[in-house]
Amino acid sequence: MSENIAIHVNYGKAASSSYDTTFAGSGAQHRKASSRDVPFLLRSGGDGLRRCMGLIDFVLRVAAFGPTLAAAISIGTSDERLSVFTNFFQFRARFDDFPAFTFFMVANAIAAGYMVLSLPFSAATIMSSKATGVKLLLLVCDTIMAMLLTAAAAAATAMVYVAHEGNLRANWVPICLQFHGFCQRTSGAVIASFLAVFVLMILIVMAACTMRRHHRG
Repeated sequence: MSENIAIHVNYGKAASSSYDTTFAGSGAQHRKASSRDVPFLLRSGGDGLRRCMGLIDFVLRVAAFGPTLAAAISIGTSDERLSVFTNFFQFRARFDDFPAFTFFMVANAIAAGYMVLSLPFSAATIMSSKATGVKLLLLVCDTIMAMLLTAAAAAATAMVYVAHEGNLRANWVPICLQFHGFCQRTSGAVIASFLAVFVLMILIVMAACTMRRHHRG
């Protein structure tokens, strides 16, 4: 009788251990499957949020490349001739006649090149959320580019305003009454450059917030 009881007890222990093993295995598989269902950028909590910020940073850099390149090309191709009476008397408006426009073109070309060169560094912050040195480097360079573009856009804006409105005290007549194409190109380039400055300001604020969260963490 005692031998039968021992056999039943051992059988019960073996059954419970096999059930625990099966339950643990199914739980591990369930957790593994659920982790696969979660997007890559959100799998690790706070690090996932930083990866999302890095992805937005990458997209904004691509978006800022377009306006800077368009502004540099638009201002660099601003050239218009105006014939008066005959072709022997011509007036010409070209960007290199104005030092502010030359500075504007160079600044936007530099900013466009910087946006392309910064893309690999931005991609590195997506793959590794702990790349603090890379984020700090991008923050410093973004700030420099924002200041450069702001100065160039402000100087070009002053020239565009004088071209449209003139200055009665200095006896400067508005040339946009005659050079319509030149003024349209320069005005569009200034708007595109200020759009790039706005994107850079967003990048700077995002980088500063990310660095602050990382410092707190």
